[in-house]
Amino acid sequence: MLFNSYEFIFIFLPFTFFIYFYLNQKKYKESSKFFLVISSLFFYSWWNISYLPLLLFSMLFNYKIGNLLVQKKTILKVREKHLLVLGITLNLMLLGYYKYSDFFISNSNLLFNTNAPLLNLALPLAISFFTFQQIAYLVDSYRGETKAYNFLNYAVFVSFFPQLIAGPIVHHKEMMPQFENYAKSKINYHNIAIGLFVFTIGLFKKVIIADTFSVWATTGFDTATALNFVEAWTASLSYTFQLYFDFSGYTDMAIGVALLFNIKLPINFNAPYKAKDIQDFWRRWHMTLSRFLRDYIYIPLGGNRKGVVRTYFNLFFTFILAGIWHGAGWTFIFWGFLHGFALIIHKIWEKIGFKLWSWLAWIITFNFINFSWIFFRAKEWEDAIKVIEGMLGVNGVVLPAMLEHKLSFLDSYGIEFGSWLARVDGEFWTILVLLGGFFLVFKTPVYSDYKFSLNYKTLLFSIFAFTVSVLSLNKVSEFLYFNF
Repeated sequence: MLFNSYEFIFIFLPFTFFIYFYLNQKKYKESSKFFLVISSLFFYSWWNISYLPLLLFSMLFNYKIGNLLVQKKTILKVREKHLLVLGITLNLMLLGYYKYSDFFISNSNLLFNTNAPLLNLALPLAISFFTFQQIAYLVDSYRGETKAYNFLNYAVFVSFFPQLIAGPIVHHKEMMPQFENYAKSKINYHNIAIGLFVFTIGLFKKVIIADTFSVWATTGFDTATALNFVEAWTASLSYTFQLYFDFSGYTDMAIGVALLFNIKLPINFNAPYKAKDIQDFWRRWHMTLSRFLRDYIYIPLGGNRKGVVRTYFNLFFTFILAGIWHGAGWTFIFWGFLHGFALIIHKIWEKIGFKLWSWLAWIITFNFINFSWIFFRAKEWEDAIKVIEGMLGVNGVVLPAMLEHKLSFLDSYGIEFGSWLARVDGEFWTILVLLGGFFLVFKTPVYSDYKFSLNYKTLLFSIFAFTVSVLSLNKVSEFLYFNF
């Protein structure tokens, strides 16, 4: 079920909210948790119920292994470390089977000149998120950092619907105590007001801003066979802004919905395009994924404790895995390669002690991010190369026909005049919207910046944003991170 749908906004969310707090008001605490789990599973199953057993099996298996690790118990004399390895391996096997089987089969066919049929498995929603979330839980159980929760508490932690589908990747320490806090079982009108405000802002970002950019990005990457200079930059920047406002919008909506239930989700997005170096970008973008990569991959590999060369290797390897986590394709792996390599260059740059002007550092960082998103978005290598060639001017530079009489001297430099945005379905105002994207990146607040106060201005803005967004819910538009 999509946050940006009539079914969610007008039926599922209010029904779940009222029943949950009604049960809490009657002091049916366990029943309210059980209802929240059932509601979350219904929310998950709305898209494709056939994958519900997979989620249930994953929850039951990891809960059992986690409790065995907490209680220092073993099965058939299997040592705790081996039990942890078993748990992590099975999680990765499930993730690998559903997400990467066809990738390995197709590459094996290419490498060994075979013709094994592809499985064509549909990717279960949220499998990457609930897999990483539960791997972290197993590791913490092995380290003695958890306790033996009952299954209902664990099920709420894993399945809580605001964060189930596309994150944030929550940690048991920041979630389970909240569901056990009696004060949070009562309706909090202040949280409701903030939650609805934040949800509305997120809905507006997604439906009005992100989905506007998506038209030019989709046409440029998926439909056009070649792009001129302006079209290629329009396509790449459109996706860069689409992804920004899509993910920022989802993050706001998840936080807002959770606040309705008095649950505070971790901040997962903090204006990443304001970053002036690649390390700062990863401190701001998908922050809970960055936390997972740091705490459960980079640091266990040795972090920066085993010398410079090993530090660089650990960084590089961690981001190769980040690329693989995002998708089964060489373009995702190359995207991870680019970010791992950029972080190494950043470390070397810091060690040497070079400093750049802030404006220049931002330009370099933003353009690198924009370039790397091309591989993140492209379905095939050819799509990425098509956009890059266009951005480099390989297919020429075309300017609006109305400028020809003023800039005719540019003809001698190979610049043409005419249909300059046709292959991305763009118009002149498209350029104005892209310029507006830069403005919004710097001026549109993220959740950590919101200064909320109950007044008529906030109310009027919320009503306006909500009305405009709801009136635009005339098409199915998934969040981009549903695909990862």
